Order: sequence, then C-alpha cells, then structure tokens
Amino acid sequence: MKIYINGEAFELPDTSELRCLDIVLAKALPINQQQQSFALALNGDFIGREDYQNTAVSENDSIDVLFPIVGG
Repeated sequence: MKIYINGEAFELPDTSELRCLDIVLAKALPINQQQQSFALALNGDFIGREDYQNTAVSENDSIDVLFPIVGG
C-alpha cells in the first residue's frame, strides 16, 4: 500500500493491521517524531489524536504531519 506523508511516498505492506492511522504512524514516523506534539491531517481533514485508532488509511492517502514551531 502506498501512502504519502508530508509529500513523501511510503510503501507499506497491505495488511488489515496497517489500515489504522495509529499503526501507520508508528511504522512511518521516526520514534523521536512520534513522541513530539503534532497536528495531523488526512487528505486535508484534521484528525484528532483520540481518533487515530479508529481512522482507516487507504491506498494513495495523503497524511500531513505538522509540528509546532517555537520562536519569538
């Protein structure tokens, strides 16, 4: 299954386990990014962290992971 995270293509095994957003993020994001706060959009729609387990990911979906920028 091919998905896009921040515009970069990722090829993941096409299994039912990898159809949940939380599992996809665990496989695709480096561990240090998984531990940071971030906002997420799936195909342009915001998804709250509480909904990651119940959100299905499909072939060619686009996931945008947005990290906060600190500065002054």
